[in-house]
Amino acid sequence: MLAIVHSRASVGVSAPAVTIEVHLSGGLPALSIVGLPETGVRESKDRVRSALLNAGFDFPARRITINMAPADLPKEGGRFDLPIALGILAASGQIPAESLNDLECIGELSLDGALRPLKGVLPAVLAAREAGRSLLLPQDNAAEAALASDGDVLAATHLLTVCEHLSGRAKLVPVPRAEDAALTASGSSGPDLADVRGQQVPRRALEVAAAGGHNLLFFGPPGTGKSMLASRLPGILPTLADEAAMEVASVHSVAGHAVEAGAWRRPPFRAPHHTASAVALVGGGSSPRPGEISLAHRGVLFLDELPEFDRRVLEVLREPMESGEIVISRAARQVTFPARFQVVAAMNPCPCGYHGHPTIECQCTPTQVMRYRAKISGPLLDRFDLHVEVPVQTGDVLLASGEQGESSVSVHERVMAARAAQDARGVLNAALSGKALDSACALDADSQQLLSSAMERLGLSARALHRILRVARTLADLEGHGHLQRQHLMEALGYRQLDRQQGQSSVISA
Repeated sequence: MLAIVHSRASVGVSAPAVTIEVHLSGGLPALSIVGLPETGVRESKDRVRSALLNAGFDFPARRITINMAPADLPKEGGRFDLPIALGILAASGQIPAESLNDLECIGELSLDGALRPLKGVLPAVLAAREAGRSLLLPQDNAAEAALASDGDVLAATHLLTVCEHLSGRAKLVPVPRAEDAALTASGSSGPDLADVRGQQVPRRALEVAAAGGHNLLFFGPPGTGKSMLASRLPGILPTLADEAAMEVASVHSVAGHAVEAGAWRRPPFRAPHHTASAVALVGGGSSPRPGEISLAHRGVLFLDELPEFDRRVLEVLREPMESGEIVISRAARQVTFPARFQVVAAMNPCPCGYHGHPTIECQCTPTQVMRYRAKISGPLLDRFDLHVEVPVQTGDVLLASGEQGESSVSVHERVMAARAAQDARGVLNAALSGKALDSACALDADSQQLLSSAMERLGLSARALHRILRVARTLADLEGHGHLQRQHLMEALGYRQLDRQQGQSSVISA
């Protein structure tokens, strides 16, 4: 007797199909699982046997062979407990086998037959729908699955409930799609830009970064508001569209993080500590899991105290900052996680933090300052579109009563208008390249001369030049201009403050 049950594995943010074939034959009672099962899957035979017996079913005293196809795909975890149990019941005639034809199942069983929650159910929901089948999963995963449900998700608390549904005695009600909770106009209920006093240039840079998706580096003495500014970036970013929101939710689902229906459209904001390892940042492990850069997908990765990160950790960011994905290779497989994130970093100008401070004398030698800044390599610095100083504010500015800066809601409206222009072009400004960059950033002879002079004086690379053009394009979009003008290039050059060599005059005055 043979029964076939459909299920889903979890590989990165995908959910490849797994067909579980259960065959009962004569011979001494035994149960064997083939098809590259890992330890968690091999142990399922004991969980399944106890669950079936405690639920009141007969466990066949026959030779049971379970094949998990495809044979070359590693299977791990307890997600195959439920389909294995249903396959045994169908093969032994205790439930109708035909009821499993249009159904996929995932779920871990406890010894009494209750279903335990899993990680990574969203990719399975989407993949099952694409295959034209419904997905049955544990009730504890229903809230997460509801984000992608289209009436094709079933949830149950116990093996008995599942079997009653399959036998037609008590049908399960499909999980309804979750309703998006109302968001504020800025897309977030987080900190407001109105709390920031003064700092007009950094505020402007933050708006430009939000409008074009640019990477941003703040530098300045301690306590000037670098972290405060960075924490307000998500509040002026657009909410995520359906496809992007589902990508983000799938990554967090695979990582085992809760996905809230009221917040799943908000861009994520991740701020790892500077002691984080390379694996914590980019992902990895024997069973690859997403790291901070993937958890920040379609959102913001904030790196505070940038030079305090291990240099080798920072250097692994360079490739995903360009490619938008991270590939983790292991001997048996290769896993790709999305990593299209926006980097905002903050740093002090020197080890003591007071280099260039108007009133506090710096205690660092020139060599110490140079060594401190050298922790950030030129190629990594090149990948930041904007380098902006956050200066010390006077007491008059900080203590001025009744004078608040512009709110996040107002800035958000301008960001959305600039994003609309980019949507019409079909690509975010930070991602412009090739012919799209040439078309969107066409320059007249005067502007070409300005940029040529800037490259010579500042020693700019071709990558830095392209980033200046992208920032200038965003500045033009914020002002509603269809063509780049000289003032846009001058302002964009003004945001490359760390490219300027000591003792040289500003290129803007040229």
